[in-house]
Amino acid sequence: MTAGQQPSIVIIGVGNEYRSDDGAGIAVARRLRALFPTGVTILEESGEGAALIEAWQGATWVMLVDAVRSGASPGTIHRLDARATSVPTGFFHYSTHAFSVAEAVELARSLDQLPPHLIVYGIEGENFAAGVGLSPAVEQAVETVVERLAEEVRAAVARHNSLRSQSQ
Repeated sequence: MTAGQQPSIVIIGVGNEYRSDDGAGIAVARRLRALFPTGVTILEESGEGAALIEAWQGATWVMLVDAVRSGASPGTIHRLDARATSVPTGFFHYSTHAFSVAEAVELARSLDQLPPHLIVYGIEGENFAAGVGLSPAVEQAVETVVERLAEEVRAAVARHNSLRSQSQ
């Protein structure tokens, strides 16, 4: 990235909106699209590993959101800096993805394909059965994650602008 460029920010909502709470990541992506109609790439993905790695290619900041099932209370929000720590594979074993988010991140790490900044949000799901709509606890967590991600995007842009002004 040259000094004049904005950071490339990609938000990826992962899931299946037809499997109840597995649609949490998709719901976050759709709400953020209304907040950031330009300047931020917002994608909806099924969670297939190769597609995820391809989706973040060339990005400076990637924020990925998916439903998880770790045993915590429904609606619990997990935030992991995937550059600093491994993503627990057990978090995503209830998802409908054959090759989980955790496996995609770890494969990308082994191939040196991780973006400079990769934040993974997991929203603890309650119901992964066929159906449309989120459980109340997950719906509330989606709103919280939308607020947190909006703050993180603004902070990433501000950090980039501060570094750019220092180098001029």
